[in-house]
Amino acid sequence: MTALDLQPHLVGDLIELRPLVPQDWSSLFAVASDPKIWEQHPNSNRYQADVFRRFFQSALDSGSALTAIDHQTQHVVGSSRFSWYGESKRTLEIGWTFLARTHWGGRYNGEMKRLMIAHAFSVVDRVVFVIGPDNHRSRIAIERMGATLTDRREPGTAADGRAIEQVVYEIRRPKPY
Repeated sequence: MTALDLQPHLVGDLIELRPLVPQDWSSLFAVASDPKIWEQHPNSNRYQADVFRRFFQSALDSGSALTAIDHQTQHVVGSSRFSWYGESKRTLEIGWTFLARTHWGGRYNGEMKRLMIAHAFSVVDRVVFVIGPDNHRSRIAIERMGATLTDRREPGTAADGRAIEQVVYEIRRPKPY
């Protein structure tokens, strides 16, 4: 299997994705400190500095996190990352995504995910998205991109420490004709 760069530099019409660096902390926290971003997320307290700092450090440690930049303004507007899903390294997960509310509505998230999916499909045949069951915005967004809900569930933990089952969506690479 060909190696996949988990921190590529991807450029679209609206969004540019580049590797996350420690210097992104203040710009990303300025975006993430909006409680509305996290209200449907299992970790709804991620807008708090100490909670976001752990999330940010985890993203740095992953070696697969990307910073999203508005192509026109060059402002940091969010983040996402890749992660191998399962032991076979034949499926890639895209997740941990958040965007400034000014960039909600599908166009920016759609382009970000399309860039990441196209990059992933250069190596893998399947991309998955693990989403909190009550995160309706994320579920609708990924369904609009053609992802289908699977019968798999992944364990997760809510902000209050409760165990939850997250849902798993997938997109398969189209077979060449």
